[in-house]
Amino acid sequence: MDHIVTVQDAVTAFADFMEPTNAELDAIEQEMPLIVADVDLLDAQIVVIDRTPTMLDERRIRRARRRVLAAHRDLANGLAEQTGGAA
Repeated sequence: MDHIVTVQDAVTAFADFMEPTNAELDAIEQEMPLIVADVDLLDAQIVVIDRTPTMLDERRIRRARRRVLAAHRDLANGLAEQTGGAA
């Protein structure tokens, strides 16, 4: 007869090594404005996915796209300043 044993110890034995490092958390924090802008753009696009966009919908999508581009620009400029060169 085979005994069924829990593998919890084997699965969680390396959990400490699977956590993000402080550097990775800092990078995520730095990219958060871009992530939020991308989510806003997706929200605007999802709203009109099954209907014809109104003028207000089109304006919302354009603004969201501009926020994404601005967040990309700010992130690239921030990285360039940190490294001392062009990103």
